[in-house]
Amino acid sequence: MVESRHLVAALLRPGAYPERPQSIELVETHISYVFLTGQHVYKVKKPVAFGFLDFTTVERRRYFCHMEVLLNRRLAPDVYLGVVEIRERDGSYTVEGPGTTVEYAVKMRQLPRERTLSRLLPQGQVSGEAIQRIAGRVADFHSRADASPHLVRLGGIEAVRQNTRENFQQTVDYVGLALSKDEHDDLRAYTEAFLEVREALFQRRAEGGRIRDCHGDLHAAHVFLENGISIIDCIEFNQRFRYSDVVSDIAFLAMDLDRHGRPDLSHTLAEEYVRLSRDPGVWEFLDFYKVYRAYVRGKVECFRLKDASLSQGEKDEALQRARGYFRLAQSYLARVKSPALFITSGLVGTGKSHVAAGLARCWGLEMVSSDVVRKELAGIPPTEHRFEPFEEGIYSPQLSDRTYQHLLQQAEGYLSQGKSVILDASFRHARERRQAATLAREQGAYFFALECIAPEAVVKERLERRLRREGETSDGRWETYLHQRDVFEPLEEVSENSRIVVDTSLPEEEVVFQAMKEIYSLCLM
Repeated sequence: MVESRHLVAALLRPGAYPERPQSIELVETHISYVFLTGQHVYKVKKPVAFGFLDFTTVERRRYFCHMEVLLNRRLAPDVYLGVVEIRERDGSYTVEGPGTTVEYAVKMRQLPRERTLSRLLPQGQVSGEAIQRIAGRVADFHSRADASPHLVRLGGIEAVRQNTRENFQQTVDYVGLALSKDEHDDLRAYTEAFLEVREALFQRRAEGGRIRDCHGDLHAAHVFLENGISIIDCIEFNQRFRYSDVVSDIAFLAMDLDRHGRPDLSHTLAEEYVRLSRDPGVWEFLDFYKVYRAYVRGKVECFRLKDASLSQGEKDEALQRARGYFRLAQSYLARVKSPALFITSGLVGTGKSHVAAGLARCWGLEMVSSDVVRKELAGIPPTEHRFEPFEEGIYSPQLSDRTYQHLLQQAEGYLSQGKSVILDASFRHARERRQAATLAREQGAYFFALECIAPEAVVKERLERRLRREGETSDGRWETYLHQRDVFEPLEEVSENSRIVVDTSLPEEEVVFQAMKEIYSLCLM
């Protein structure tokens, strides 16, 4: 096998090409070496294998070069000129010169990079009319793309599940570097919830012919506004990434327009595509696929961090781009559940504060604790303990009523500003929960009651451990639990689309994840 460094060095010489260019520029991606001569582009695939592609043999590279030309001629017929052989004789490598064939390259007409959407957008040189023309080009392409039953089987919901599962598995090594664990878990919770709740809709779209042989990598850098519209670089190496719902294609470009700070053009693109394709179902899936596509781009940038050929500066830039894509993916989730009023409900020791703090941290919620408010009203420090008899002293019904009134007043203040808030309290009376639900309805917010439960043995151990901890706000004891158990009013008045049961005896890292997933499921129904 030819060593990549020797081949690259040879192809940086003008004499290696039949057109004898004056200079050559090398652009490197995680899977290709791209040589630009001014007139032509020669793309050589790297001998690499990832979970989603395998270019490790020259035969496979030759095959995928031919597939790249064949597939990309659908949207750029005058750009993809063919596959050329790279030959070697006496240690010298040339394109279509004398000698033995050792490698293959895709040959393309070089397009002016200053005419890509990614270059034109920052300069404010992309009009709504241009975006409408692109939408028309893509809609026409999708209408003619293959939609055979075999393709539908490969591109259906199970493929989406596999693709998204791989995304989260393949980015575990970058948690704490490119994205936080909270962000990773949040995006995974939303994705899994969407796939479960909307499974029937996925199936209907498949039956309706919406799964096609698409582009698969439709972002702004691949769209050229030059002598019309040329769209290049579709996915050739993995059918599972290319066979997809057409929404996935259009969402990729819409996401990239959002990334460039043009949500107006993103909306124009989707709106015109829906009009021309007569596919209103796009709206139900658009944000899901925007999340997916942003995550894929973040993952690809992460892969560059392990590329030994890149300088540290290039890796730093890739890391910043990855973080930006993951933040963009996260931004779409806020639309699903905001604004919202969350309350915890349950007996002492059932993990309400853990759930509340975890959701507040993951989702940037405002959090108000009844333990803190109660002691503020009583005029004592939050960590000062008052082990009062049940419903006496600072736990009297009168002070409890005042505490809940203050909780709701603070919640109203946050909701009126469009902020989501979680109230960490027992909410053991139905009337207290009804008041919270009424407040959410009046403020036009979602309402969710998170009922926290755990086996009694777990609760007892937690309460005993809590009493030994310093700086603890709660005064909860096992005796308190037993009293509350006898008078707790079941959440019968809370509707099924607002009630979430959270088993806090699960492994700690799973508790908040499962709560987030259940909340997303209710929002998406």
